[in-house]
Amino acid sequence: MIAAFFERLNDVHGLNFSIFYDAFDRSRFLTGLWTTTYICVVSILASLAIGLLGVWIAGSNSRFGRLVVRIYVQFFRNTPPLVQLSFFYFAVGGLLPTVSDGFGGQSPLVSGTGWAIIAFSLFAGAFNVEIFRAGIEAVPETMVEAAESLGYTRFQLWRQIVLPLAFRICLPALNNNLVNLVKTTTLAYAIGVPELLYAASQIWSEMFNVREMMNVLLVTYVLLVAVLVWVMHRWEKAMRIPGYMP
Repeated sequence: MIAAFFERLNDVHGLNFSIFYDAFDRSRFLTGLWTTTYICVVSILASLAIGLLGVWIAGSNSRFGRLVVRIYVQFFRNTPPLVQLSFFYFAVGGLLPTVSDGFGGQSPLVSGTGWAIIAFSLFAGAFNVEIFRAGIEAVPETMVEAAESLGYTRFQLWRQIVLPLAFRICLPALNNNLVNLVKTTTLAYAIGVPELLYAASQIWSEMFNVREMMNVLLVTYVLLVAVLVWVMHRWEKAMRIPGYMP
């Protein structure tokens, strides 16, 4: 019924939403949607891990570790994500050896999708370090001193007191950064990763339905971001302590 509706919409009004009635176009679009979702999920999880590791090292007694984290944050925060992605894919990727693809050919050790995940994770991770640092610095010093007086180790202090409180403080900023990360994944188009924008461009270049596919793209990204925002709000609500946070 849906396919028939969109076929008639194309025939009568010239609005060609081919992904709803053409199996090949639909397959390409769903592949792009899956690739974008995969990059988003893995990059978000990796950027959170990088952010936590970075802020842990930044708060350690190691001067070298703090220097490395400071350089990392400044480098990835102050350079365009497209330049970072191109650097990893063309400069770093070109130095790595190739591997057999099982059909007598050679393929890169890290795929374009892999480089996109690495670049986006490091990019968002640099901002997460600063977001977590701001949240940790907002934790009342009296709570930290009380825990230290009870004999908490640094790991116990972070796991049981600092991070649970810091997360509640930094979740709004973290939410914004992760939403930006989802939108940044369209840059993977530049290195040929078959994500949503790449799949849509393939479809409109053959079907000449740029206007329709752009509308589909916008709606799809609105839905992807809406899902992420809903999850983050649920998390924020679950961690709320009455009287502690506004």
